[in-house]
Amino acid sequence: MYFKLSLMAAAAFAASAQAASKPAPTGRQLNQTTWAYVEDGRALRMSIDADGNYVEETLSGKVTGHGTAVMKGAKDCFTPAMSKDGEHCWTSKRLKIGQSMLSVSDKGERLKVTRIKYIPMKMQG
Repeated sequence: MYFKLSLMAAAAFAASAQAASKPAPTGRQLNQTTWAYVEDGRALRMSIDADGNYVEETLSGKVTGHGTAVMKGAKDCFTPAMSKDGEHCWTSKRLKIGQSMLSVSDKGERLKVTRIKYIPMKMQG
């Protein structure tokens, strides 16, 4: 269930994102962004670093997922490292810090995400 959260959050977080180090012509950016969302009643946040790696964690700092993120056209796609489910893509648009959007996955899942100030995260251990 947390994997689903990670994917949805990642997709939603990637909503204004880009996996390349340079912003796309649309101004969307994925790398070095952080996103907040609530899934199944649990408050989570996800950060995507400069290399397109993401870490999802609870607000207390417990890592719940990680993997890679890339932009593909108007979608942000996430491939979790903790699951064999493969890539999951979500609708995306440019957002500024403090703005929110409803992101929809290729499977029809919906998640409201909010872009927040970038917080570098690392895997525990």
